[in-house]
Amino acid sequence: MQDITEQLEAIRREVARRGGDSGETVAVLVRRTYRADVTDVWNAITDADRLPRWFAPVSGDLREGGSFQVENMASGDILQCRPPKLLRMTYGGPTSIVEVRLSASGADATDLEVEHTVPVAMAGSGAGALYVGPGWDQGLLMLARHLAGDTTEDPLADQNSLPGQEFSRRSIQAWADAIRASGTATEDEINASVTAAATHFAPDL
Repeated sequence: MQDITEQLEAIRREVARRGGDSGETVAVLVRRTYRADVTDVWNAITDADRLPRWFAPVSGDLREGGSFQVENMASGDILQCRPPKLLRMTYGGPTSIVEVRLSASGADATDLEVEHTVPVAMAGSGAGALYVGPGWDQGLLMLARHLAGDTTEDPLADQNSLPGQEFSRRSIQAWADAIRASGTATEDEINASVTAAATHFAPDL
């Protein structure tokens, strides 16, 4: 695996509570820059043949208005699809919304943002970011490896390996720091969520 510290520091993390027409939400935002052009990154995150190489097999109609199923994970509906810049979808439920935004960053580089919002009633507080944030960090890491030509036969096995769990363990701490900085959760809420996230993402450490 590429250097864990370098990979963790390549990701920017934010947590926020927001009001909205349908009620208050918790928003989790991750950003990373890739050394690949926008078209290549867009293709990697939307092409059914490439997704299993870094993420997981995805079936369904991968177009606006279509539905999809990630193998052994969540399903959802594609709400907006604006190649190669915007993908907005439900993920795991109608009020769990994921928006992926791509933009060019100089020559042959792409800024990717993933924003995941859920109702406060579901997240509990900003500490709920710990239930999804480390997973998004793993996804961004695996995408970086894929775009760099670092192939793997089983992305999930790589994430569950001891090096993969160590990445997640340190990702959990980075998310705890982001939540503290956001002021969206108490220390008790953060500590409880850190424990739960470690059990899920790094059970062998």
